[in-house]
Amino acid sequence: MTNNQSTDLLFEISHLGRRCHRLPACDVPEKDATALVPADALADAPPPLTEVGEIDLIRHFVNLSKRNMSIDTNFYPLGSCTMKYNPKRHERLAGLPGMANLHPLQSDASCQGMLAMLWSMQNILAEIAGLDAVALQPAAGAQGELAALLVAAAYNRDKGQTQRTRVLIPDSAHGTNPASAAIAGFDAVSIKSNDNGLVDLADLKSKLDDRTAVFMITNPNTIGLFESQIGEITKLIHDAGGLVYLDGANMNAIVGVTRPGDFGADMMHYNVHKTFTGPHGAGGPGSGPIAVRAMLAPYLPTPIVVKDGDAFKQETNRPKSIGRVRSFFGNVGILLRGYCYIRTLGPKGLRAMTENAVLNANYLLALVKHALDVPHGDRCMHEFVASASKLKRAKRISAMEIAKRLLDFGYHAPTVYFPLVVPEALMIEPTETESKETLDAFAATLLKIIDEDPAFLQNAPHTTPISRPNDAKAFKEPILRWKA
Repeated sequence: MTNNQSTDLLFEISHLGRRCHRLPACDVPEKDATALVPADALADAPPPLTEVGEIDLIRHFVNLSKRNMSIDTNFYPLGSCTMKYNPKRHERLAGLPGMANLHPLQSDASCQGMLAMLWSMQNILAEIAGLDAVALQPAAGAQGELAALLVAAAYNRDKGQTQRTRVLIPDSAHGTNPASAAIAGFDAVSIKSNDNGLVDLADLKSKLDDRTAVFMITNPNTIGLFESQIGEITKLIHDAGGLVYLDGANMNAIVGVTRPGDFGADMMHYNVHKTFTGPHGAGGPGSGPIAVRAMLAPYLPTPIVVKDGDAFKQETNRPKSIGRVRSFFGNVGILLRGYCYIRTLGPKGLRAMTENAVLNANYLLALVKHALDVPHGDRCMHEFVASASKLKRAKRISAMEIAKRLLDFGYHAPTVYFPLVVPEALMIEPTETESKETLDAFAATLLKIIDEDPAFLQNAPHTTPISRPNDAKAFKEPILRWKA
């Protein structure tokens, strides 16, 4: 990116921020705080807290922070969960006062800059998807799935197609797919994978009938393969009167190369942090916009940003809408970061992002495939799934042993034991933001671990404060220090 481009985007976001106005401070009279607390709840004296020097306090918290892994300090080859670097420049842009200091209860007239950005984001995401309309409100990818399935249900009710109660889902899908289907009131029906890791067409045809409401497909799928039969699949579903939903979790493998709407998807969601940018981890913050074809647009969750002359407003008066799926508008801070990412790269840059993500995954695959079995081929899209099955049989080294030992070398573990269709799965995704040097070092470490003593690996990690917690027991019997 050139300095001129950087300056232009800074000017644009600053200009949008100047079109927003903070709410005036509320004039609330001060009250004696103790008058608001019941007398029997007041302490007789301050709590007996230990007094420490500031330097001791700072060292304590800084040393605690060093125990954390983050994308700023460690390589995260998390397949499916896609932890990639988020440019700090976009954090600064999203933190500009005109955009960051708004309140969700402000009037539309007082936040025209933010609404202008959101309106543009709706149009950009629709274009990238090859679909017609976008709702930005869902707070995460899984909520986007749920919202889209609720849209499908409303659409079918409106058409009198109430017998459509089934959602067909490949067995390699993300676990949120069947969960979303169940929460939306559908019956989830599993479709088998064939020997190539793709949808088994015979099984699909055997389960496809007039009860089918939606076929949910991740493309590329969770094994890291592009569904080569996608044209035939979407035709089968449409001929049966069903809708095709694309789980857009892996859009970072196809942006700028192909569009879901062009290969037959009727609706989809984005994971903004995975495809574009946004801090991610510990469950959030998330943003899962959905895009749909025109016939589904009336049912989208509200509000939708619309342009009214030269002004922008949040439209809520949509009689067929499924209504809100979360409070206020949605996670606008993540949407703003994603907007900055898209505007920074532009169409050519987004395609380069995709190409680099695929290149990095295939390069890493080439470095390790002689030592780790890759059941579904020598090529992949943005990620690949290796299997430790042969190692487990030959040397008693499991996927979990490899994952735990990687922590000793400063790497976050890959996703393990998913997808379920691959035994002893190690799901590895380097993303487009990692350098060749990082990938070389990671591959060398992986190969070194495979040659280590199995007994040594079974006690890894050896350098972390906690080594092998009993996860099941921790969930059932948590140790709560405040009760001690």
